[in-house]
Amino acid sequence: MARVGVVLAGCGVYDGAEIHEAALTLFFLEKAGAEIVCMAPDVDQMDVVNHIKGKAAGEKRNVLIESSRIARGNIKDMKDVRGNDLDALIFPGGFGAAKNLCNFAVKGPDCTVNPEVERLIKEMHGAKKPIGFMCIAPAIAARVLGAYNPQLTIGNDPETAKAIEKMGAKHIVATVDNIVVDAKNKVVTTPAYMLGPTISKVALGIEKLVSEVLKLA
Repeated sequence: MARVGVVLAGCGVYDGAEIHEAALTLFFLEKAGAEIVCMAPDVDQMDVVNHIKGKAAGEKRNVLIESSRIARGNIKDMKDVRGNDLDALIFPGGFGAAKNLCNFAVKGPDCTVNPEVERLIKEMHGAKKPIGFMCIAPAIAARVLGAYNPQLTIGNDPETAKAIEKMGAKHIVATVDNIVVDAKNKVVTTPAYMLGPTISKVALGIEKLVSEVLKLA
């Protein structure tokens, strides 16, 4: 049974993990018989967004605590997880991936990545273990693994693709129901809600990503 880490970035598309993407990831992993290890860094969110108004709410929330909502409380602090503990790793998207796991949302290609996130990606990559990234999360892969020129997709947005390539990655245009597989780097990506538009469409790409990550593991 493969042991797969799922990195969450909070709870909610505008300031945390995209809940549909996260839930679909957990569903397809469990359906395939994988052991799931949910985790998140113990840090403050960059902001808290009122999801009705789409505006900052002026609150403070913790990424690990908010992520525990999706994991139903069964979650680890990322600092306590090592690459040796896992067979594979998956990052659902949502703005939290670009705000809380890194600061791509505000810094673009000049972004930095949370140290624990960067450490674990490097440990997994160094051990030749597969990593999946969906939605905007491939920006993290571009920043951390740019020296290895990973092939990635965020769908077809030209400006985001340009930023990703500036960090060293090669962007491949893909539809919502497809994945891009970089066999050399064992990186798998899918556009998910970068394209959407519905949960049923997004599910097609996520199921393929989960299947391919498990195959590579």
